[in-house]
Amino acid sequence: MEILQLHTSIPRQRARIEQFLAASGLRLDEVDYYAALVDEESGDIIAGGGLWRDIIKCVAVADGHQGEALANTIVSHLIARANAEGHHCVKLYTKPQNRQLFESLSFRLLAEAPQAILMETGVGGIGKYSQALRLISAERQAAAAASASLPQAGVIVMNANPFTLGHRHLVEQAAAQVGTLYVVIVKEDCSVFSYAERKDMVSRGVADLANVCVVDGSDYAVSKATFPTYFLKRLSDASDTQMLLDLDLYGRHIAPALGATVRFVGSEPTDALTCRYNKLMQATLPNVRVMQRYEVDGEPVSASRVRMALVKNSLSAAAPLVPPTTLPYLIAHLATRALRTELNTTPKPGLVDSHDNGSHTDMDHAIMMRGIRALHPFFVRLALLGYAPQLPPHGEVVGIGLEAERAMLAATGGVNTHKGALFALGLAVIAAAHAATHAAAMGANPPAFLSATIAALAAAFPDTQGTHGSRAKVEASPVATLKSALDNAREGYARLFADWLPFYAARRRANDTYAPHRTLLRIMAELDDTNIVHRSSVDTMIQVKMQARQLLNDFSEPGLEAMNRSFIMRNLSPGGSADMLSMVVFLYGITRQQLTSCRKYTETATN
Repeated sequence: MEILQLHTSIPRQRARIEQFLAASGLRLDEVDYYAALVDEESGDIIAGGGLWRDIIKCVAVADGHQGEALANTIVSHLIARANAEGHHCVKLYTKPQNRQLFESLSFRLLAEAPQAILMETGVGGIGKYSQALRLISAERQAAAAASASLPQAGVIVMNANPFTLGHRHLVEQAAAQVGTLYVVIVKEDCSVFSYAERKDMVSRGVADLANVCVVDGSDYAVSKATFPTYFLKRLSDASDTQMLLDLDLYGRHIAPALGATVRFVGSEPTDALTCRYNKLMQATLPNVRVMQRYEVDGEPVSASRVRMALVKNSLSAAAPLVPPTTLPYLIAHLATRALRTELNTTPKPGLVDSHDNGSHTDMDHAIMMRGIRALHPFFVRLALLGYAPQLPPHGEVVGIGLEAERAMLAATGGVNTHKGALFALGLAVIAAAHAATHAAAMGANPPAFLSATIAALAAAFPDTQGTHGSRAKVEASPVATLKSALDNAREGYARLFADWLPFYAARRRANDTYAPHRTLLRIMAELDDTNIVHRSSVDTMIQVKMQARQLLNDFSEPGLEAMNRSFIMRNLSPGGSADMLSMVVFLYGITRQQLTSCRKYTETATN
């Protein structure tokens, strides 16, 4: 009998799977692959099972076909497929009454709840993770014995998306009650901040607490394997079962491996799912201590408050909610967000946006997004480099920049999507992180401090040769003196801070939907965009400046669309102006609290 793949993305096939599972009292869960045995005469599914990454789900055998070892056939097929995809330890959700059947197939019990059990088979798995935890515990116990500290060990499991003052408060309060506090970081990469970022944030944020140990996360502590509803953040009739599986797995494996007798959690006044999880935890585990949430301005500090501040592009709103060690990660995310904002500004003349590729035949929106994603980890590294009392050595800045460029090209198939933006934003990210350590030195004029810092960083770069900007300067020299990207950086982007940034701030205060469009036009009207010169001539660049100024004075979206069509026909792309728009958006997010009182431009200013 042949095993067939059914596709849940095809409505008719999905309906067949759902009807088959419903007959066994099951529902279709999220799967990447579904395999089925089909009766050759009737065409009915008689056995089936799904696979999501390394988890087998939704296994059932139709009535009348029990005892035919069909489940063995399906499960063996799914294990082989998972192994072929690199998963050498495979998990399985099933009903408690099926435990003996799957134990006969070499599955071992991980956790159980009244309505479901979680099992696994293969090499590694919970045994390997538990052994790693036992080694960590042994080292910590030896250190605790030497210092005669409190004998108890406790655990906090946290996502830290990102690490806030609330998390820090919870850690401090818990650490004072036990000899060793283990902080386990949720490993699933379903958050705004990656697992690597979140673990690093927590490690830096608790480095001064000697009895705190940050532990690697796994597939066994609040993961999509043990608690998938957590990542959807909503209660359902399956939530209790998932929570109980997660808690049972913790109690059976993780707590004993760490020698932990206490589980700490923060009180949860708003999120229904977390509140329910805390209640089940208190009912299930022997020693759970609920710590009161930390508040700022009368409201509990939460990672969601910080993320909302980032969505609103406001470092000043996020900063009071996080430890200083978290700031570089927020700064890096604002830089990445600025690149996405520029890309998604639509329509734009001659530039890639969400509607078309502008004058570019080698890149589109998807390729640009891949370039942005590839650059993000390097913005984090640059922010961490800049977060210091002294400016970083030039060689380290260049080294990270070259790595970032290689990563971008690898992600885009060799297409240079953001080399210019990487240079400008890289300097600005370092400057912003450096400014975060010099609040007193900035005084009442952070933009001036940022400009001077960028100029100091740029001064270390030698004159460029062979770039579009350097060649454009040479070509223009008989008739005009152009400023290249490096020239503008050496001036600390003086025009940006004096004009474009306040202009953008005024448009945002006026709730102008077209604030980025108008700001782009203002930049185009003033910037010596060497990308235009490279694609055409100095005369064309002068014409582009005039056209941008005219459209800014008589702004309309149809006018922008007409300019885009014209630029495409003439193969023009103001890439340098696009880079500066990203810079404006980023620096607005860094400085907006100070700019809110700026009255250089009226609320309705357009030129």
